Amino acid sequence: MSTTRFLTGITTTGTPHLGNYVGSIRPSVAASLRPGVQSFYFLADYHALIKCEDPVRIQRSTLEIAASWLAAGLDPEQVTFYRQSDIPEIPELTWLLTCVTGKGLLNRAHAYKAAQDKNAAAGREQDDGVTAGLFMYPVLMGADILMFKAHKVPVGRDQVQHIEMARDMGASFNHLYGEHFVLPEAVIDEHVATLPGLDGRKMSKSYDNTIPLFCSREQLRKHIQGIVTDSRAPGEPKDTEGSALFQIYQAFATPEQTKALRQAYAAGIAWGDAKQQLFELVDGIVTPMRERYEALVQDPARIEATLLAGAQRARETATPFLRELRAAVGLRSLAQTRATPSAKAAKTALPAFKQYREKDGKFYFKLVAADGRLLLQSTGFDAPKDAGQAIAQLQREGLGALDGRCTLAEGVAQAEVQAALQALAEAAAAKE
Repeated sequence: MSTTRFLTGITTTGTPHLGNYVGSIRPSVAASLRPGVQSFYFLADYHALIKCEDPVRIQRSTLEIAASWLAAGLDPEQVTFYRQSDIPEIPELTWLLTCVTGKGLLNRAHAYKAAQDKNAAAGREQDDGVTAGLFMYPVLMGADILMFKAHKVPVGRDQVQHIEMARDMGASFNHLYGEHFVLPEAVIDEHVATLPGLDGRKMSKSYDNTIPLFCSREQLRKHIQGIVTDSRAPGEPKDTEGSALFQIYQAFATPEQTKALRQAYAAGIAWGDAKQQLFELVDGIVTPMRERYEALVQDPARIEATLLAGAQRARETATPFLRELRAAVGLRSLAQTRATPSAKAAKTALPAFKQYREKDGKFYFKLVAADGRLLLQSTGFDAPKDAGQAIAQLQREGLGALDGRCTLAEGVAQAEVQAALQALAEAAAAKE
């Protein structure tokens, strides 16, 4: 069975709330248990520095979020769970990607454009208050993803652009230095619930309408009692549509429990009784996790050891890969200059496939001879996976397998292309 790598980043600002649990923690923990999945989860504390300038809050949030995920069932023995700042290869890869990423691409990033729009609305200079960290945020995210060759990155719709930018960065690097990066795909789960907050809007720290995931039982009751409802009296039928209370209940309940509350709404249940049902349901689910969470928070050394062990595991992948990337761009030991062929000779020793993305949004590949001449050019494919499968088919079945999807370069004979494919096959067999 082939393994698919999933990667999820968790920004270390704020305290986890019920919306985080339903929308991210719970589905991610469940996904990590699926067969054929290799999961990477990291605490994005470098990213947090862009949003938060309080060192104490950064540290405390890192502790709380790590404890929350572990208390919710994330198994550090089954996944790679680490802190971003414990992987020194990440900022180094960020710089390598910076050198192949166009400023125009970063100009289009949503967060940067939003900051500019806010300044324009306030009559301020366009880049007032915009740090280089905010501007370079997508490159750091690209490094997080590309370092571990993630195939899938679960994100909300507002984060899809960052995955597309990571793909562009990886494709640019591959085009210049050969195939090193896997181009990731965004995964959007349309069925993941988005919880409303106390005021009916999306539960968010920005709106100050959250219910903390691991607040005390008394605080949980108080928060739930504060959920905004309409003025319908006991005995009056109530609508489930648009009811924040009902939507939160539904996110934690079984289908049978949801059906029963729906009927109770129609029968005119009192709001106080409905809130009590919600409290009992959520508290029953959260209490065992809360006990684990409180024990973990009281033992930060245990969490620190868990994160360092995860970092060690992550670096077993990151360190040799960065060594490969450094060599690819020419950051090599001078002592090896005489013992190895020149960089140009090494690069042109064999024919090579180059995969890339054009401005039309489609994915292409070309076959280049050992001396750099173009031998074969593909037509466009809708996805990088399709282009990769076409290359594999071409190598497996020969030139006739892709009739109409590839064109010989001018002056190139079919026999020369077949010879190049044969050379690649022999080189691959020699490595096995």
